Amino acid sequence: MINRPYTVVLIVPTGIGAAIGGYAGDALPVARAMSQVCDCLITHPNVLNGAQLYWNLPNTLYVEGYGLDRFAQGHWGLQSVHQNRVGLILDQGIEPELRLRHLQAADAARATLGLDLTDYILTDAPLDLELRIASSGTSWGTIGNPDSLLRAAETLIKQAKAQAIAIVARFPDDIDSLTLNNYRQGQGVDPLAGAEAVISHLIVRQFGIPAAHAPALMPLPLDATISPRSAAEELGYTFLPCVLVGLSRAPQFVRRESEAENVNFCSEEKLPNIREDLRLFSAGIWGNQVDAVVIPDTACGGSAILSFSQKNTRIITVRDNKTQLKVTPESLGIQAIKVNSYLEALGVLVAHRAGISANALCPTLSSLNCLSKNL
Repeated sequence: MINRPYTVVLIVPTGIGAAIGGYAGDALPVARAMSQVCDCLITHPNVLNGAQLYWNLPNTLYVEGYGLDRFAQGHWGLQSVHQNRVGLILDQGIEPELRLRHLQAADAARATLGLDLTDYILTDAPLDLELRIASSGTSWGTIGNPDSLLRAAETLIKQAKAQAIAIVARFPDDIDSLTLNNYRQGQGVDPLAGAEAVISHLIVRQFGIPAAHAPALMPLPLDATISPRSAAEELGYTFLPCVLVGLSRAPQFVRRESEAENVNFCSEEKLPNIREDLRLFSAGIWGNQVDAVVIPDTACGGSAILSFSQKNTRIITVRDNKTQLKVTPESLGIQAIKVNSYLEALGVLVAHRAGISANALCPTLSSLNCLSKNL
């Protein structure tokens, strides 16, 4: 008998100041380790993006946050691909020299990594990003001209046959100096992250294809005291390479025929029948096939976790990964295994995959009690 693939979702919400995963790709080591104890790891750009740094994880699916929510709800499935043709949107508000830096990064990805990119497009108006920090300490933002972004994406999809969309928007350089300094020192929230999520969510929701964002900023003054967790964003002029790499293999979204949505998906019926073995695992995966989800202990209020908690999915929360939020599983009535660290979470996953109760690995084990019946 062939066991079905063991599938794990790793979530570190963006813009909430997570101690691990709240900076420049600093959750990537967690993803690398977790990918070794499961057959398929599903995670999102905030975990895998490290500016100009990235790592090839063959069994890992790069899924934007809105798409991950729809996947968890059971509305969308994930279909693995060999390669996506990536369209590039550049904000008209990017200065000519900074624009050229990003185009050179895109050309380098084509020549050095062999990625398939379409010709790029400029938005017909500056996107006009504004950044905000909420009273909770989390970051968010607004897009002044969202229609311009959507028109650019539609052109790339219809005319250039783009299968995934990378966006580079000009972010303001006058970020609050205290917020920026705290972030560079590895002590605060990423001031850009909330606005970045809005940009990618908008395209995925509208067109149902993979999307991710890289901010355009002028290089910051050299600082010898930068935290290692923030250091990846100090390299070079662009954060685009990791986004292009992630999108090049990001799974396409598929949906069931019974769903009525104004997006151009492949239907599940058009895919091969999905057998529960590794050979055909790449044909598609749905939310009810997820075995376990790992998330910071105080960040359990998101749509994906609420959806997975209604399924036969093991929820594992990590205390060490503190955030600006205070939404614990018990506050929502979610049953979860609480662990102190990602190292401990890896052990729980190994035991779960082996079909071993984690309690059996503890030095004490209580006796069974009689379950009384209510007559």
